[in-house]
Amino acid sequence: MSNLLLIDEDPEQLAKLVRRAFPACNDRIDMARTGALGIERVREALPDVVVLNLNLPDQCGLAVGRQVRAVNARIPIIFVTASDEPGAAIEAMKQGAYDCLLEPPDPCHLGRVIGEALEIARRLREPCLAAESADETEKGGNLVGTSPAMCEVYKAIGLVAGQNCPVLITGESGTGKELVARAIHQHSNRASGTFMALNAAAIPEALLESELFGHEKGAFTGATSKRMGRFEQCDGGTLFLDEIGDMSPGSQAKILRVLQDQAFESVGGNETIRTDARLLAATHCDLSSLSTQGKFRADLYYRLSVFPIHLPPLRERGDDLLLLVQHYLRRLSRELGRDVREVDPMALDRLRSYDWPGNVRELQSVLKRALLRASGPILLPAFLPEHLGSSSESLPAKTQKESPGLESFIHGRLRAATGNLYAETHRQVDRLLLPRVLDYTSGSQHQAASVLGIARQTLRFKLREQGLACPRTPLSNCAAVDATDGGI
Repeated sequence: MSNLLLIDEDPEQLAKLVRRAFPACNDRIDMARTGALGIERVREALPDVVVLNLNLPDQCGLAVGRQVRAVNARIPIIFVTASDEPGAAIEAMKQGAYDCLLEPPDPCHLGRVIGEALEIARRLREPCLAAESADETEKGGNLVGTSPAMCEVYKAIGLVAGQNCPVLITGESGTGKELVARAIHQHSNRASGTFMALNAAAIPEALLESELFGHEKGAFTGATSKRMGRFEQCDGGTLFLDEIGDMSPGSQAKILRVLQDQAFESVGGNETIRTDARLLAATHCDLSSLSTQGKFRADLYYRLSVFPIHLPPLRERGDDLLLLVQHYLRRLSRELGRDVREVDPMALDRLRSYDWPGNVRELQSVLKRALLRASGPILLPAFLPEHLGSSSESLPAKTQKESPGLESFIHGRLRAATGNLYAETHRQVDRLLLPRVLDYTSGSQHQAASVLGIARQTLRFKLREQGLACPRTPLSNCAAVDATDGGI
């Protein structure tokens, strides 16, 4: 049985709305009319969820919320605010509120939010995977991973870092090619020199040569003064040129000359400029194929590919995903002012089952979005974007790949010496049960919840956890709920 605490000047009215949303609910509902009494209730018996009005007779609801979090930061707090208080609502979300509802809250919406918050509170009590402590010397640009494919990358960096030859770094977009270039520079004898990165695809062709080689005053419209190019600025250091496959033939010819002679002329200039810049190039294209088709200079490709390094996509890096999640949880929590230190096993399953077409860059984006939505110190499945599970799992259940037998699953987890078998088995049951019940009810969540004997809000939350399609509840159903007066 769950424990819900309502802190409101008129908690009886709020309790009526809760009972309308959960007419068959047997959960305990405690009430407090003031902030001080609410804090006392929290200290006496930790509630699973707190519904807190921002307008209290004795103190500001935001201050009460901070005190609740000081007692236990894992308690989801749902704020209720008047419609003329947008600033308070913004501040409530900044403080880590689970949600902020307008007063008076719609019973259907209130029930959904409370149902999800109660489910989150339950998951917060389950064992989770802790993000490892951050090394004080950790740098944001470090390469992360111990998979065999990444070990090959590290060995390649070690072999070539001390040389002065160019390096061609290949791999899909978002795999971290610039990090490899930085690692090569940091481990080279040029580490004390300048490192500069330039994305050739992000600069208009008319300006790219000026960026690379500089220009003289009056060389073109807008050239009001002489400018030093990147090759000259990186003399004695390293220049990383990303997406080199998108460069024009003219720029490719000048790059080839720099590699051959370590010399070039600025745009509009006649004087030869010499440089000792090491070039590292990267591309997500197949330059060998492009050179065969005449779309990339073959002689430049041969120069660049003296020592190629290929970065594997995230989907081929195995357990590196866990290390990356821990790494970015630490880093992004600091950046966003969050305190998320653990990962729910179901959330990790969702991350592992996704194909990651955008690779590490997409993982960073997903984790940042999740942390912005997070409430409490644990990354839960409800905070992850819904698309993570939709690519491989959707209704109807007949299209699903059959799950392994429950008994064989349990035996397998016992052999793996898991310490979380109870929660894992429940999730496995949900994976097996929910799609089949929904298939039986032709996708009707209302009927499926009745068959399962659970609240529709709980069913919707579990569907999102499993990555199953979760259509919105019809407004007519909400109206029917609103029309019932459940009492206190």
